[in-house]
Amino acid sequence: MYYNYFAVAMVNYEPGQDRNVAALNILAMCGGFLLFMTREEKYMLLAIKEAEKASFKDEVPIGCVIVKEDKVIARGYNQREIKNDVTSHAEIEAIRKANKKLNSWRLVDCEIYVTIEPCLMCMGAIYQAHFKKVIYGASDPKGGAISSSISFKDIKNLNHYPEIQGGVLEDKCSSIIKEYFANKRKKKL
Repeated sequence: MYYNYFAVAMVNYEPGQDRNVAALNILAMCGGFLLFMTREEKYMLLAIKEAEKASFKDEVPIGCVIVKEDKVIARGYNQREIKNDVTSHAEIEAIRKANKKLNSWRLVDCEIYVTIEPCLMCMGAIYQAHFKKVIYGASDPKGGAISSSISFKDIKNLNHYPEIQGGVLEDKCSSIIKEYFANKRKKKL
């Protein structure tokens, strides 16, 4: 699969060169994998890398990237255990970084990519920041606030509803979180 080539490409870049540019250049040289990867998949792979960071730190593996004008401006992963902060979800961590980078709480022209369907708290923050689009990988039947547990778009009288796209690299996003919890259950036995 092209995921492994992308991960290798992210590591091999020249000093001073943007890692994303380096990765794309290497992928293009490796047989044109970009022809098979959508823009959404490209950014979701970066969110998956963030989820893997969370898993490595024994956090629930959810990752997020925020994109503006086709450039990643912020990244985040779950850090609730590390920070002992219930609000330290991947989306909130990334939103804080994006706010700081843009020196604004408004993220009007931004897209947010999340490996798992955002919860109600995160959808509230996404709504408040006026994101243009939310792209997520796998649904969250226990806590998702886009279409699983709660349907955010059914909340009446809001002045802004971001465009929603789900199911991007769904199998990969779902498998990361399933493996994490399976390993947690094994450790308890």
